[in-house]
Amino acid sequence: QVQLQESGPGLVKPSQTLSLTCTVSGESITANLYYWSWIRQPPGKGLEWMGAIAYSGSAYYSPSLKSRTSISRDTSKNQFVLQLSSLTAEDTAVYYCARDLHGGPFTYSWDYWGQGIQVTVSS
Repeated sequence: QVQLQESGPGLVKPSQTLSLTCTVSGESITANLYYWSWIRQPPGKGLEWMGAIAYSGSAYYSPSLKSRTSISRDTSKNQFVLQLSSLTAEDTAVYYCARDLHGGPFTYSWDYWGQGIQVTVSS
Protein backbone atom coordinates (compact mmCIF):
# COMPACT_ATOMS: atom_id res chain seq x y z
CA GLN A 1 0.00 0.00 0.00
CA VAL A 2 1.19 3.51 -0.79
CA GLN A 3 1.91 5.65 2.25
CA LEU A 4 3.00 9.27 2.44
CA GLN A 5 4.23 11.27 5.39
CA GLU A 6 4.93 15.00 5.65
CA SER A 7 7.70 16.37 7.82
CA GLY A 8 9.12 19.80 8.56
CA PRO A 9 8.77 22.74 10.92
CA GLY A 10 5.44 23.48 12.51
CA LEU A 11 6.28 27.12 13.15
CA VAL A 12 8.07 29.47 10.77
CA LYS A 13 8.57 33.22 10.68
CA PRO A 14 7.23 35.76 8.18
CA SER A 15 9.47 36.48 5.18
CA GLN A 16 11.30 33.16 5.59
CA THR A 17 11.12 30.08 3.39
CA LEU A 18 9.18 26.97 4.33
CA SER A 19 10.65 23.57 3.49
CA LEU A 20 8.50 20.46 3.83
CA THR A 21 9.46 16.91 2.91
CA CYS A 22 7.15 14.12 1.82
CA THR A 23 8.47 10.61 2.32
CA VAL A 24 6.79 7.96 0.16
CA SER A 25 6.72 4.23 0.79
CA GLY A 26 5.13 1.43 -1.22
CA GLU A 27 5.66 3.16 -4.58
CA SER A 28 8.65 4.67 -6.29
CA ILE A 29 8.21 8.35 -7.10
CA THR A 30 9.81 7.58 -10.45
CA ALA A 31 7.15 4.99 -11.36
CA ASN A 32 5.67 5.68 -14.76
CA LEU A 33 2.63 7.96 -15.05
CA TYR A 34 2.28 9.17 -11.45
CA TYR A 35 2.62 12.69 -10.14
CA TRP A 36 3.27 13.81 -6.58
CA SER A 37 1.40 16.87 -5.36
CA TRP A 38 1.40 19.38 -2.54
CA ILE A 39 -1.98 20.63 -1.31
CA ARG A 40 -2.85 22.95 1.55
CA GLN A 41 -5.92 23.98 3.52
CA PRO A 42 -5.95 27.28 5.42
CA PRO A 43 -8.22 27.51 8.47
CA GLY A 44 -11.86 27.69 7.44
CA LYS A 45 -11.03 27.45 3.73
CA GLY A 46 -11.00 24.82 1.04
CA LEU A 47 -8.20 22.73 -0.38
CA GLU A 48 -5.69 24.50 -2.58
CA TRP A 49 -3.48 22.62 -5.00
CA MET A 50 0.01 24.11 -4.94
CA GLY A 51 1.99 22.10 -7.43
CA ALA A 52 3.32 18.69 -8.38
CA ILE A 53 6.38 16.88 -9.59
CA ALA A 54 6.03 14.16 -12.19
CA TYR A 55 7.66 10.76 -12.35
CA SER A 56 9.98 12.28 -14.95
CA GLY A 57 11.13 15.05 -12.60
CA SER A 58 9.22 17.85 -14.33
CA ALA A 59 7.49 20.26 -11.95
CA TYR A 60 4.17 22.08 -12.35
CA TYR A 61 2.74 24.90 -10.24
CA SER A 62 -0.49 26.68 -9.46
CA PRO A 63 -0.37 30.06 -11.22
CA SER A 64 -1.20 31.87 -7.97
CA LEU A 65 1.82 30.39 -6.19
CA LYS A 66 4.28 29.83 -9.01
CA SER A 67 6.49 32.79 -8.16
CA ARG A 68 7.05 31.55 -4.60
CA THR A 69 7.00 27.77 -5.00
CA SER A 70 9.60 25.17 -5.84
CA ILE A 71 9.13 21.40 -5.83
CA SER A 72 12.08 19.05 -6.09
CA ARG A 73 12.87 15.44 -5.28
CA ASP A 74 15.48 13.10 -3.88
CA THR A 75 15.00 9.79 -5.62
CA SER A 76 17.57 8.02 -3.44
CA LYS A 77 15.32 8.65 -0.44
CA ASN A 78 12.02 8.44 -2.33
CA GLN A 79 11.15 11.94 -1.15
CA PHE A 80 9.86 15.12 -2.69
CA VAL A 81 10.26 18.56 -1.20
CA LEU A 82 8.18 21.74 -1.14
CA GLN A 83 9.77 25.15 -0.74
CA LEU A 84 7.54 28.19 -0.28
CA SER A 85 9.25 31.54 0.05
CA SER A 86 8.27 35.00 1.33
CA LEU A 87 5.94 33.61 3.93
CA THR A 88 3.11 35.60 5.47
CA ALA A 89 0.46 34.75 8.04
CA GLU A 90 -1.86 33.87 5.17
CA ASP A 91 0.33 30.86 4.44
CA THR A 92 -0.75 29.30 7.75
CA ALA A 93 -2.43 26.02 6.81
CA VAL A 94 -2.39 22.28 7.03
CA TYR A 95 -0.10 21.04 4.28
CA TYR A 96 -0.61 17.67 2.59
CA CYS A 97 1.29 15.63 0.09
CA ALA A 98 -0.56 13.23 -2.18
CA ARG A 99 -0.15 10.86 -5.07
CA ASP A 100 -1.77 12.37 -8.12
CA LEU A 101 -3.01 10.63 -11.23
CA HIS A 102 -2.90 13.78 -13.40
CA GLY A 103 -0.76 16.43 -11.77
CA GLY A 104 -3.13 19.33 -11.22
CA PRO A 105 -6.05 20.79 -9.25
CA PHE A 106 -8.32 17.78 -9.74
CA THR A 107 -9.52 16.56 -6.37
CA TYR A 108 -10.64 13.20 -7.69
CA SER A 109 -7.10 12.46 -8.87
CA TRP A 110 -5.53 12.60 -5.40
CA ASP A 111 -5.83 8.97 -4.41
CA TYR A 112 -3.33 8.61 -1.57
CA TRP A 113 -2.67 11.31 1.03
CA GLY A 114 -0.38 11.98 3.92
CA GLN A 115 -1.96 12.81 7.25
CA GLY A 116 -1.08 16.48 6.88
CA ILE A 117 1.15 18.79 8.86
CA GLN A 118 0.08 22.01 10.55
CA VAL A 119 2.28 24.97 9.65
CA THR A 120 1.86 28.27 11.44
CA VAL A 121 3.54 31.43 10.16
CA SER A 122 4.09 33.78 13.07
CA SER A 123 6.77 35.89 14.66
